[in-house]
Amino acid sequence: MTVRIALLHALVHSIAPISEAFEHGWPDCERMNLLDDSLSADLARAPHGLDDAMTARFLALAEYALGTGAQGILFTCSAFGPCIDAVRRQWPQVPVLKPNDAMIEEAVAIARAGGRRVALLATYPPTLVSMPPEFPPDIEVVPILVPDAMKALNERQPETHDRLIASVAANVRDVDAIALAQFSMARGARAATAANALPILTTPASAVRAMKKRFTA
Repeated sequence: MTVRIALLHALVHSIAPISEAFEHGWPDCERMNLLDDSLSADLARAPHGLDDAMTARFLALAEYALGTGAQGILFTCSAFGPCIDAVRRQWPQVPVLKPNDAMIEEAVAIARAGGRRVALLATYPPTLVSMPPEFPPDIEVVPILVPDAMKALNERQPETHDRLIASVAANVRDVDAIALAQFSMARGARAATAANALPILTTPASAVRAMKKRFTA
């Protein structure tokens, strides 16, 4: 039986990297893409961050996705953790994954074998607020913003986006791994790997493996 997974996006740039990850890791999965790029714009303008109104929007999107026959939901924007938690509580029987879950597990495993420090790179500032608390307390998260990289991606300059990520990654020291926080940053992993010998972790491939395991275990 074909499994349908709903992919819920708050950034248009997240669609390509997760689609590529599914093509490599789970090509026979049926994907349903649902984009609301006003979510990220509204969050950036929100004076109080995530609130009940934003949570209600996530619940509505999830309900719509499940109404299409989706058997699992994967969110691809990392700045909305509490809203995704609300979706999990509403539908506990449905596999609902945050974009970062699987990558964080990998990063924690690496860090616990070393100095327990992970550098978290992001191009979207709210991610550096919402995501560090998702790590366990014994891991020190070093948040690092990559300035102007998201702007470059929005202006259709992907090579500049990748170069900016690599430039920041090149200067990261004294951590056990570098985690690229957003799905949209996955395309910069190759350049970052060339710039720094530390393990470079991305979210899409890890997320696909984790979701596939839910249905094939």
